[in-house]
Amino acid sequence: MNGSVGTTLGLVLFGIAIPAIGQEVLQPDSRAALKAEMETLRQRLSALESRLEKLESPHENRAAPAVPAAPAPVTAQADESHLGTNIELYGFAQIDAIQDFDRVHPDWEDTLRPSVIPTTEGLYGGRGRFTAGVRQSRLGVKATRTTEYGDAFVNLEADMFGVGQNAGQTTLRLRHAYGQLGPFLAGQTNSLFVDGDVFPNVLDYWGPTGLALFRTVQFRWTPFSGRNSLAFAIEDATDSIDTGRFGRQFPDFGEHAQGRNRYPDVSAQFRMNRSWGHFQASGLLRRIGFETAGTPGNEPRGNATAYGLSLTSTMSFAERDRLVMSALGGRGIANYMNDGGVDLVPDDSPPGVIPDAVALPLWAGVLYYDRWWNQHWSSSLGYSFVQVDNTNNQTADAYHKGEYASVNLINRPSAAFLIGAEYLWGRRTDHDGASSSDRRLQLTVKYSFSNKD
Repeated sequence: MNGSVGTTLGLVLFGIAIPAIGQEVLQPDSRAALKAEMETLRQRLSALESRLEKLESPHENRAAPAVPAAPAPVTAQADESHLGTNIELYGFAQIDAIQDFDRVHPDWEDTLRPSVIPTTEGLYGGRGRFTAGVRQSRLGVKATRTTEYGDAFVNLEADMFGVGQNAGQTTLRLRHAYGQLGPFLAGQTNSLFVDGDVFPNVLDYWGPTGLALFRTVQFRWTPFSGRNSLAFAIEDATDSIDTGRFGRQFPDFGEHAQGRNRYPDVSAQFRMNRSWGHFQASGLLRRIGFETAGTPGNEPRGNATAYGLSLTSTMSFAERDRLVMSALGGRGIANYMNDGGVDLVPDDSPPGVIPDAVALPLWAGVLYYDRWWNQHWSSSLGYSFVQVDNTNNQTADAYHKGEYASVNLINRPSAAFLIGAEYLWGRRTDHDGASSSDRRLQLTVKYSFSNKD
């Protein structure tokens, strides 16, 4: 209501009073009384309008709305159960169809390892063989979680490529099984002597012979990482021994000699990551040995110091092209190689004397170029080698040098699907100079998956 409402009420009241005025219009005393009554009514109407205006005013006599209190800050619970675990299931299904124009050891027909190429004609049968397999297929799971002690990461991964006693079989083989919390890692994964980023874009499962590629159980500490990183590890120690010609002269030594490692291997790695690629330097120190099982005092036995240095790098060109380089050398590091022979060999003791063992010198290199023709088509071309310095007491057919080269054409119609063809060549050379080559053509179809896609 406003002033017009008050006026309307006044007219109504005034209309009610008109009959009384008409009846007393000629009476002077009544006129005075009526004036007094009207003045009283006017004052009352004025007071009523004032009250109505105050009741309808949006700014007067109205309590300010209550301001809600700020919510209390949410603090992390001690068990951090609210954070949860992020899990990724990943892997790929892969089939390789291989036309081999020569021969390799039957247990290794699904890949090309120069060390298993026979230098004796017909050792594994006639030239030429077709094979197809799915042993390269892989399955893994990754889990990440943030804790009050840092980021926690776990990786468990396996493929179907049997090795060792399972060589040649399609069977489960553990690749990675480790956990990492902040700067600390424990479990089985690539050695610090390995640089996984220099594995070129090849289809062959085993890859270039001159790469350091070894997964082992380890305890690792990375004090800092990022553009520059530094890491140290103690690693499970294994070695292999070639008893050479003395293994044939002394049956106990030849049949029962075995590796013996009293201490773990020690490794270190320094890495620089830059916009042009990366550079990595890795070092390895070992104390390896051998003994003879079942003989008095386990004689003959002995130990040798082994060591290695690896320099690796990738250099980026254009948009996605890159040059892959690796050079390494040392003694007694064959077990860390992708395909490198043995660690311990007989020294040059005179005939008739059971020798001590020495760590075998080894040198290796890789040079590959990965080329992207466009968004879907790519190729990789390169060469790799590994060479050991044999001793005079090794047998004539002891492994001396392996060479590997390949070129391919790969199409990726989508991020998950790959189809490609690759031509490969490998050569093995023995201690006495005998050599033999293998040539093959490989067709690969691969489908990758992840629950994150």
